[in-house]
Amino acid sequence: MLLGYKYKLAPTRHQFNRFCNWLNMGRCLINYSLNDMEATYHVRFAQGEFCSLKTKAASCPLTCPINSNSATSDTGEVYQTSNKGEVSRKSAKSIQITNLPVLKETRPWYSDMDSTALQNVIERLHDAFSRFYKGEAKYPKYKNRSNFKSLTFKSGIKVDGNRIKLGKLGWMRFHNSRPVPEGFKIKSATVRLKADGLYVSLKIEDKSIPAFPVIAPEEVKTAIGLDMGITKLVHYSDGSQINNPKFSTNKKTRRQLRIRQRRINRKKKGSKNRRKAGNKVARLHQKITNKREALQWKIAVKTVKKVDAIFLEDLNISGMKSRCKPKQDDNNKGRFLANGQSRKKGLNRSISDASWYSLLKKIEYMAAKHGKIFHKVNPRYSSQTCPECGHVHKDNRDKEKFICTNCGYFAHADLNAANVLKQRGVDKLGLTLSCRVKIKKVVLGVSQKPEQLRLFEMPIPESTGVRRRSAPRSKRKVPGNSEQALVAVQLSLFGDNLANTSLC
Repeated sequence: MLLGYKYKLAPTRHQFNRFCNWLNMGRCLINYSLNDMEATYHVRFAQGEFCSLKTKAASCPLTCPINSNSATSDTGEVYQTSNKGEVSRKSAKSIQITNLPVLKETRPWYSDMDSTALQNVIERLHDAFSRFYKGEAKYPKYKNRSNFKSLTFKSGIKVDGNRIKLGKLGWMRFHNSRPVPEGFKIKSATVRLKADGLYVSLKIEDKSIPAFPVIAPEEVKTAIGLDMGITKLVHYSDGSQINNPKFSTNKKTRRQLRIRQRRINRKKKGSKNRRKAGNKVARLHQKITNKREALQWKIAVKTVKKVDAIFLEDLNISGMKSRCKPKQDDNNKGRFLANGQSRKKGLNRSISDASWYSLLKKIEYMAAKHGKIFHKVNPRYSSQTCPECGHVHKDNRDKEKFICTNCGYFAHADLNAANVLKQRGVDKLGLTLSCRVKIKKVVLGVSQKPEQLRLFEMPIPESTGVRRRSAPRSKRKVPGNSEQALVAVQLSLFGDNLANTSLC
C-alpha cells in the first residue's frame, strides 16, 4: 500500500534561508540541463531520428550525449556496456546525472546541496520530456522563481516524534497532525515552499498491506451521477445540489485582492515594502486555496460514502477556457468584429474558481480508497437528452429548464444531465442496480412527493414522528393599558372618524 502524508514544517531561520538557496540552485540546474539538450539538438542539426553505427539502433537528438562545451557535459565515454556485454548509447538523463560531480567541481557551491535533491531535479526534467513525447504535456519550459518551489529528498529521512531529518538540512520540527502508521517505510519526502511557510509530503509504503479493494460490478447496489456547474457547484442525479461559495470571485474577496494588488503597484520596484505587499497577496491566495480544498474534500467524502458507483462527466476544461475564434469583417478587410471574448473572460474566471479538475481528482482518490467504482462518461448532449423517452433535441433545454418536446417531461436542466450521465454509466458498465436511488418524476400537470431523501438533505421533525416544540407566546402587555387590551380598529379609506371606534 502506498500513501502520502502532508505536514507543515517549523524550520529555523537558518534552515529556511538555506532551503531557499537550494531552490535557486535547483532552478539554475534544470535550466542549464534544458539548455544543454536544446544546444545539442541545434548543433547536430538532425531533424528526426538517426541510426547509430555502433549500437545499430535508432537515436533521437534530444536523447543523445549532451553538448561537450557545457558544464554538465559528458567528459568520458558516451557508450556503456551492460553485464551481458551489450553496448548501448548513454541517454541524456544518465549523462547529466553521472556528471553531477563534474558540476560540483566547476561550481563548488553545489556541494552544499543534498545529492538526491540534485538528481531529482534532472529526473524531473526528463520526466517532463517523456510526457511531451507521449503527447500528455507541452514542451518543457525554463523555470523561474514562481514555478519552481519544491525539492525531493530520497535518502537520509528520519522521523522522531514531532521532528524530521531531511538530508543536509538537519533536524527540524513539524506539526505532527497525524502519526505515520507502524510498518510503513518512508520512500521520499518533497519539501514545498508556499506563501505561509514550508510543507513536507511524505511518500510512505508498506508492501505487506494489499492495495485498496475495488467492489465487483455484481455487488453494486446504488449509483449516482454528477454534473458540474457554476451557479451550483455539483448537481446530483438524486436531486441534491451543492452551492458554489465562489471563494475567489465573490464581491468581498475581489475587493480585497484589488486593494492589495493596488498597494503593490504603489511600492518601489525592488524594495522590501513591495516584497511585503506581494507576500500579503500570496497569503490571501493561499487562504482561498485552503478554503476551496477543504470544501472539496468534504464533498468527496460525503459523495463516496453514500453510493457504490460514481459517474462523472469527462470534461475538456482547457477547451472550455480557450479563446473565442476571431470574426473578420467582410466589408472592411483588416478589421474584426466582436466575438464575445470579453464576456467569456468572466466565465473562464468562474470555471477556474470552481476548480472542477481538482474536485474530480479528489473524488477519484476517495473512491479508490473506499473501493468504489469511479467512471467518467461522455457528456455530449447530456443536458438535451430526455431520461424518460430518450428524445434528443436542442429545443428541450431552455436555459436552466428542461422540457421534453416529445413526452412533456420537465426538470432542472443540470439535474436532468446528472440523471442522464448516471444512466449512460450504468448501461456502459452493464450494472444491475438492486437498490436504485429514486428520482422525483415530474410530468406536466402532475406533482408527486419525493420518495426518498436527497443525498445532502436533513429530515424534518414531522417526517420522523418528532413533534416540533412551539415557542411560548409572549405575555407582554400593551403600554398604557395594563388591564384592558386595545382593539385596533382600522379606519375606512373615506370618512370613518374616531367616534365610530370603541374600546373593550
